[in-house]
Amino acid sequence: MKTHVEPEVLDQLDQRLIAALQCDGRLTTERAARVLGLSPRVVNQRLAGLLGSGAARVIAVPHRGAPGTTMLLRIKVLRGRLDTISAALAARPDIPFIDMSAGGDEITAVVSASAGQRGRLVFRQLPATSAITSVSAQTVLHVYADATDWKLDALTGAERGQLTPAPPPSGPVPGLDALDRELADVLLGDARVSAAALAARTGHPESTVRRRLGALLRGRALIPHVIVDPRRLGLDVDANLYLQVPPAYLDAAGRVLAAHPAVHGVLALTGPANLSAAVWLRDLEDLHRFITQDLASLSITSIDTVLVGHAVKRPGSTPSGRPSPEG
Repeated sequence: MKTHVEPEVLDQLDQRLIAALQCDGRLTTERAARVLGLSPRVVNQRLAGLLGSGAARVIAVPHRGAPGTTMLLRIKVLRGRLDTISAALAARPDIPFIDMSAGGDEITAVVSASAGQRGRLVFRQLPATSAITSVSAQTVLHVYADATDWKLDALTGAERGQLTPAPPPSGPVPGLDALDRELADVLLGDARVSAAALAARTGHPESTVRRRLGALLRGRALIPHVIVDPRRLGLDVDANLYLQVPPAYLDAAGRVLAAHPAVHGVLALTGPANLSAAVWLRDLEDLHRFITQDLASLSITSIDTVLVGHAVKRPGSTPSGRPSPEG
């Protein structure tokens, strides 16, 4: 019989380095050492250990799409069929986010696709699947924060300010051309690949690659994102909260939640639950305090809390491909 082993919690120094990478995914050893008051040798050893062991990964994800292109699905599933349905959904490239509830009867999925593709999935494929008892589909109206915005609370404000690159100029995020997409394909697996290695892998001059890479990152067409198991940070509770907020208070509540250190996603939605929040917390007592104290001043009229039993797919994960549900 296999014994479940809880992942070891990373020490304070490793957590500070992860928080530094969240400020700048391509952070150099020298700059991290200077800002954090450490020797370059220690930083180099620790970063090599974190990244080499897979405890942390840095990837680059495209800038999120415009509102209205994404839907949040809550799918009720017969017990015993959760793994099959979630694996089928995970094989779809247009579904970047899937959670299985701890109760074993619900899947939460974010789908980003054309209206036609979303319609076929929501109105034809999922309802025709015998293991699915109900599907709730809500359109995302506004993203207050997503996984790329979340920052581990392990640095001082001054440290974070020194490590974070200057904000991009105002204006629309530039689109990707053929060369940009070649670079993005590589950076999706490792955002810390050097310009020289990128040039070698894509066959373009290093000077061109270096210039285009800088433009993509400065303009946030590509956003570095640190992948780390929250349990390695001592955050054992993963939960999705579905909130009802009067329209007059919706925007204020969304902005407050987006700034909260426990929150790694906030979406304004259509439907009765017009605001969702994804949280990582240390334990259930922390979750209770978050609900009864932190949410108490936000004029929320109803809360539906769903504990996550397994994060099936999050940005940067690569589940094995299986066919999508057809019934």
